[in-house]
Amino acid sequence: MTQNVNHGVRFGRIAAMLPVKDMRRAHDFYTNVLGFTKTFENGSPVGFMILKRDQGELHLTLQPGHQAAKFNVAHMMVDDVDALFAVCQQYGLRIVKSLQDKDYGLRAFVFEDPDGNRIDVGQVI
Repeated sequence: MTQNVNHGVRFGRIAAMLPVKDMRRAHDFYTNVLGFTKTFENGSPVGFMILKRDQGELHLTLQPGHQAAKFNVAHMMVDDVDALFAVCQQYGLRIVKSLQDKDYGLRAFVFEDPDGNRIDVGQVI
């Protein structure tokens, strides 16, 4: 069922919230490996952090008992999926779905971050 709902509310940015067991390790991964920049943090110890790179934004939340989901929790669109796939391999990240051209028009793969969060990465073919 498709329905256009016009309730007068305009949506702005929507960012993925990723649970992490170790904020420092997650920060180091997303900044040193993927090139994000921390723009905000909250708490002592830090329990929440915002990271940005180009048009992408991720929110990290400290969840010491986090158990990773067995499904993708975020989707990133990039302009060079092959290069990011090579970075993931270089750093020994677990590749859940290998790099391939999809019939829906994306070249894509899925990797796990250090906390087991599955990230689907795609580039328009």
